[in-house]
Amino acid sequence: MNEVGCGPDVELRGVDKSYGSLVALRAVDMRIERGEAVAILGPNGAGKTTAISLMLGMRSPTAGSVRLAGLHPASRAARSLRGAMLQDSGIPAALTVREVVNLFRSYYPAPLPLDEALDLADLRDQAGQATGKLSGGQRQRLYFALAVCGDPPILFLDEPTVAMDVASRIAFLDTISGYAAAGRTVVLTTHVMEEANRVADRIIVIDRGRVIADDTPARIKARAAGRRVRFRTQGPLAREALAGLPVSALRMVDDEVRFLADQPEPVLAELFRRGTVMRDLEVGGADLEEAFLALTGSLDHAAAAVPA
Repeated sequence: MNEVGCGPDVELRGVDKSYGSLVALRAVDMRIERGEAVAILGPNGAGKTTAISLMLGMRSPTAGSVRLAGLHPASRAARSLRGAMLQDSGIPAALTVREVVNLFRSYYPAPLPLDEALDLADLRDQAGQATGKLSGGQRQRLYFALAVCGDPPILFLDEPTVAMDVASRIAFLDTISGYAAAGRTVVLTTHVMEEANRVADRIIVIDRGRVIADDTPARIKARAAGRRVRFRTQGPLAREALAGLPVSALRMVDDEVRFLADQPEPVLAELFRRGTVMRDLEVGGADLEEAFLALTGSLDHAAAAVPA
């Protein structure tokens, strides 16, 4: 593993980022130490991808400072210390997997052996295949191979499991956990709460450009007041069916209803009184998704406010 510079692996101090009149980040302070696995969560448009682009030196802050291992993130020295798996990665379709990974290995001072990089991404069998022939999930694994082939001590993963099936996603998350367990720093953005809970030692929640929570997954979940209630109905339930009830983090998808309530018993009694038919009823402690909803209000309320 390549050596890192001085200071925390990632540090943002008083960072603002604006796009004309739109403010994507406001007074963001963030510090990620060597060896931490950190998930950055937030609604669509909250500023997650903007924060990652600043950490990678792809954009410059409007105000404040960003450092990667004590270095300017756009410097050549900083680039040699980090790998990145981004949502919009482009690779030549005519080159084989082996050729592309070897090309990216040449950018680093002490890269991993080719076969080790391919094995980390579970791509040994596709090494001779043209990248344009890969499936969506295989292409995501190739992007991961390109991110880790230089053996970087700092790894950025922006929504890494898009297009992966369930089995591939679980295996991939195990690989990321193993990569972090070896003492490397991992910074992950995701919309899938299970991924953050599985990989991260620490979660940072950004909402409307500001950091609103920074803690362990367990403590983030503890911040969601009340008990989680989940049930299914005979068909989609109108929100009016819960009008006036003391619930939060309400989410209704098809025939499933989920919410938090400080006292679920009287809420359920009132729903029964209103004629709501329930099946598969569960009452338990809040999970990470409910905690996230309670912190931010909804998954998508900031989608139109600022760029991602």
